[in-house]
Amino acid sequence: MRQILISGAVALFFALFGTPALIRLLAKRGYGQIIRDDGPSSHHTKRGTPTMGGLIIIFAAIAGYLLSHGITQTAMTASALLVIALVVGLGFVGFLDDWLKVSREKSLGLKGRYKIVGQVLIAATFGYFGIQFADNEGLTPISLNLSAVRDTSIVLGGVLVVIWIALMVTATSNGVNLTDGLDGLATGASVMTFLAFILIGIWEFGQSCEIAADVASGCYSVRDPLDLAVLAAALAGACTGFLWWNASPAKIFMGDTGSLALGGALAGLASTLRVQLLLIPLGGLFVIITMSVIIQTLYFKATGGKRIFRMAPLHHHFELKGWGEVTIVLRFWIIAGLCVALGLGLFYAQWLSLES
Repeated sequence: MRQILISGAVALFFALFGTPALIRLLAKRGYGQIIRDDGPSSHHTKRGTPTMGGLIIIFAAIAGYLLSHGITQTAMTASALLVIALVVGLGFVGFLDDWLKVSREKSLGLKGRYKIVGQVLIAATFGYFGIQFADNEGLTPISLNLSAVRDTSIVLGGVLVVIWIALMVTATSNGVNLTDGLDGLATGASVMTFLAFILIGIWEFGQSCEIAADVASGCYSVRDPLDLAVLAAALAGACTGFLWWNASPAKIFMGDTGSLALGGALAGLASTLRVQLLLIPLGGLFVIITMSVIIQTLYFKATGGKRIFRMAPLHHHFELKGWGEVTIVLRFWIIAGLCVALGLGLFYAQWLSLES
């Protein structure tokens, strides 16, 4: 528990006090946000706000994780290092996209197909190495079984696991990217989900089959749950520190650098903690916003140009209805919190069902 607190506190410190330095550096170089002309008109006042703030989130999270191990003199694990590699890889794809936008001074960065290819390749690599590195108990960071609130009896096998993880990571990273449209919205929702993963990691460690007195009592076979909780704490701390400067009116945006990395972190933690399908309720806000885009697109094509929402993603629909940005963010945070509570409730209820 001490290591979790250290990890979160260090990451919070680096993000809280490192973000102003990054803001000054980005502003000096003119790396400001490019606003789409077809977006809400109220967003034009945000033009020029420094972007690529995801760099400090990634740096602070890694610093928090590494320093917590150095201070407590504990070994790092394959599971957490793989998730970190996934975060860095997707953050790099997002950075390329952000860099092209600010250097060209256009709202279009990487072509969509190139971005997707990059995400899929990095996610598939994560999935492949995730089924390697078995520990003394034969546990690998990612299971060959499909997982819901724990591993199910559905065996996917090596190839299908890699494909499934690639789809899962790509979908989640794009979901967070779509949500990152209002000041603090995606950052705050991510904090809540990372806090849930801390609790899940701690619980799985306490009920691990390696230390449980009664193996038949619903114990968890997860390789490195406690160290993954440490990493989740670092990510939560980094996002919280960044949120101080990202809250409305934002002094900096995370950009695709941050949103793709955070989405990858969420999917990576869900995969390695073996709660893959539980990510749907835990990240419910991201799912809702992504579905609003899919529904809008399908309906637009099916009806020859008609729309269900005034604009997608969903938060822009409410902006065009006259809701204030802060009101939308707070109400969507409430939805995110309820989704996280639902996810944790399902996780605990499943364990109780095995105990009864």
